[in-house]
Amino acid sequence: MPLIGVTFDDEPAGGYSKFPWYALRQNYLSVLSAANALPMALEQAPDLAEAYVERLDGLVVTGGAFDVDPALFGGGVRHNSVTTKDGRTAFELAVTRAALNHNLPVLGICGGQQLLAVALGGTLIQHIPDAISNALAHEQPNPRDEAGHAVNIVADTLLHRITGSETFMVNSAHHQAVDTVGEDTVVNALAPDGVIEGIEAPAYCFCLGVQWHPEFLISDGDRCLIAAFVAACRP
Repeated sequence: MPLIGVTFDDEPAGGYSKFPWYALRQNYLSVLSAANALPMALEQAPDLAEAYVERLDGLVVTGGAFDVDPALFGGGVRHNSVTTKDGRTAFELAVTRAALNHNLPVLGICGGQQLLAVALGGTLIQHIPDAISNALAHEQPNPRDEAGHAVNIVADTLLHRITGSETFMVNSAHHQAVDTVGEDTVVNALAPDGVIEGIEAPAYCFCLGVQWHPEFLISDGDRCLIAAFVAACRP
């Protein structure tokens, strides 16, 4: 049973606790345990990144209602819609880079895909409605356990081999997206409006990010992706 590290969101004191607390939607974890993996929460401590990856069999970088600081990818003036969680981002960059250095399987989900893109040398669109003409509703109005739009899967990519599909429906909950990819990164999925929906880095054993939330399992493509990631993590 592979041990898979999962990044959590962090929240300030208030609400659930009078002290700072971590948070994560349950299905990020349950989808892994259902696939016969053992998920483990990771404390946001950059100095622990190396020790984590020496013990883990895989890493999931999750999403959240925040953005990567544009200063980290040369994004210029910060858009007024951008909110950051600098401590979380510092840890996720550290643990992702450590995982890649160890050639550990990495899956980036939504904001986690954006973080992965930056770790691989890419850049981000700070606010889709201001950058893409006639953009789809990437922050879909319907519930996240329903589809929001289709994605087109790029042929001859790992994602295409995993899903066996040229297109399928996904959910959508983001206002940012990958703009440019690093030198050794490949785009593997696109929305009909041209927004990048998936990336991968073929030099690694399994390094893949998707802009949607496959942990909701709303399609066979999602099921295939989770299964393939867990299989890649098995020691």
